[in-house]
This record gives sequence, structure tokens and C-alpha cells, in this order.
Amino acid sequence: MSHLGGLRRIGPFEVPALGLGCMNLSHAYGTPPSAATAERLLLAALDAGVRLFDTAALYGFGANEELVGRVLAPYRDDVVLASKCGMTGVDGKRVIDGRPETIRRTCEEALSRLGTDVIDLYYLHRVDREVPVEESVGALAGLVQEGKVRAIGLSEASADTLRRAHAVHPVAALQNEYSLWSRNPELGTLDATRELGVALVAFSPLARGVLTSTPPRMADLRPRDIRHAMPRFAAANYPDNLVLRGQVEALALGAGCSVAQLALAWVLSRGPHVLAIPGTRSVEHLLEDLGALGLALPAAVLDAAGRVLGADTVRGPRYAATTQAEIDTEAFPDAG
Repeated sequence: MSHLGGLRRIGPFEVPALGLGCMNLSHAYGTPPSAATAERLLLAALDAGVRLFDTAALYGFGANEELVGRVLAPYRDDVVLASKCGMTGVDGKRVIDGRPETIRRTCEEALSRLGTDVIDLYYLHRVDREVPVEESVGALAGLVQEGKVRAIGLSEASADTLRRAHAVHPVAALQNEYSLWSRNPELGTLDATRELGVALVAFSPLARGVLTSTPPRMADLRPRDIRHAMPRFAAANYPDNLVLRGQVEALALGAGCSVAQLALAWVLSRGPHVLAIPGTRSVEHLLEDLGALGLALPAAVLDAAGRVLGADTVRGPRYAATTQAEIDTEAFPDAG
């Protein structure tokens, strides 16, 4: 049986295994929710026991940091606040910039937007191919020494890059996409994080909403929704992927849980150093997700889910070629 309750370590902190990814409250999935809806969701997460809240300078080009900082300000000492630098909005466009001077400036801006004097966990959001990761991590280490950051992390980074970064300054967390349909960490970073004592924080653990009770209908997605550009949602692939999703849901129903709960339980079962940060705009879905922490699922059910939906069965790569070129993580030859 897989028991998921209890706390997991991320750098100097101990938090429940499920945090909250805050991106979709301001960014990437079409029109953001109202301020009132976003605030209600954040406070509901806090009330339900969530302690790890994940934002970034990129999300809403600063708007998400402002939102999270404002709503959580009265509870600052009760939460672990994570944000990211190295990829920001410049003149309305997304820019990857890992230069030390940019990281330092972005941190000052983040502290102001978050309304705090220290960021608990600060990630390099993307590895800048024009800047050695050692230089970017050196800047993050300087922020730790100055007391502006408590711990540092990397996002969308490979095992080799993690090792290089960790040699400069201890890396508390590596945030990579990990779910039943995105298995890239199994190409190296799952083992490397375990070996180095680094937390592996899984983003998009519910497969961009596919592994939920309401998988996205492409006809309903707003024009600016990032899933339009993702090959797994293309007309040639998405129907087949929904069939696989249905098979996972059948396993979940047989085990007495929801498809989202099974998907989250599967991710958390990959190791005691693995955490996940699903995102949602719905309090109902939030509480459903958190229900995964109370599950004790048979290993046979988890293994079956992993066989039904995985690198060998999913249709389409994780990203389009232009986006994949910016990503440092290991990739499967055909499925991204």
C-alpha cells in the first residue's frame, strides 16, 4: 500500500507533500479568474493545510507574485513561499535571462511584489543557454548570503545541470514536470535528486488538467491558452490520450478514488523526496486533490496506472520543437 500522509522535506523546510501551484491564477490558461476567486482559492488552500505556495516573476508578468504576497501576508510565518527568476516578461514578451545582474534585480522586484523581506525558496526558472549555470547559481548563492533568500532551486533542469549547480551551492529543490504522461524525470533527475538529497517538485502532476474529472475540451479553450501549442492536445493526438485517461479513471473508480487522486498518489509514490504542486481555480477541485494525501492505494493499482499511461503510450511530445529547444531537461526521443 502507498501511504502519502506526513511531511516531506524541501531544503530546510518540512511541508505536506502537496503544495499549490499558483500560475493559473494569473497566467497561461486563458483569462485569469477574478481577484475574489483567486483570493478565495488561496485562503481555502491555507485553511486546508497547504503550506507550500509556488509563484514566479513570469506569471502574469508580476501579477501573480503581487496576488500571492497580498493574500498570504497575514500568514507569512505559516507558509513556505517559493518564487522563480531567470524568466520574466519584458515589453510583453517572455524572456529567459540568467545573468547574475538580472537575477539580483528580479529578486528585489519579487521581494517588493511579495511584500516580504525574504523568499523561502527561489528557483532559477529556466537555465539560460547563454550563461553558465554556475554563474546563475552563484548569484542565487549571493542572495542566500545576503539573507534575501533562504534556499535555492532549479526548474526544468537536467541531472547533469543539477549536479553542476549543486557543486556551487546546495540545491534544495528541482522543479520539473512529472506526471503519469510526463516521465522525463525517470531519465535521470529522479535518481539524481534522491542521491543528492534534493526535493523533486512535480509541476503539472495532473497532465495540464487531463487527469481531472473535467479534462479540457479544446473547443472551450481561450485563444491564449498554452495548451493550444502543446502537441499532446493536437487533433491528431488528443482523442487517443483521452482514451488512455479514461482507462486510468476506470482504475481510480475501482480503487474508490478520483482520477486526480490516483494521478497525484502515483506521483507521490515515486519517492519520499517527491512533492507535487497541482494548480486549480476551483476550491472543490483543490479539496479533491488534497484528498490524495489520505489515500492508501495498493501498489498494483499504482503500477497499473503507470502502465496504462506513460512514455510508451502517450501520444505526442511534451512541447513543440521551438519550446523544447529552451528546455534543459532530458527528453524521450518521440514523446518529449
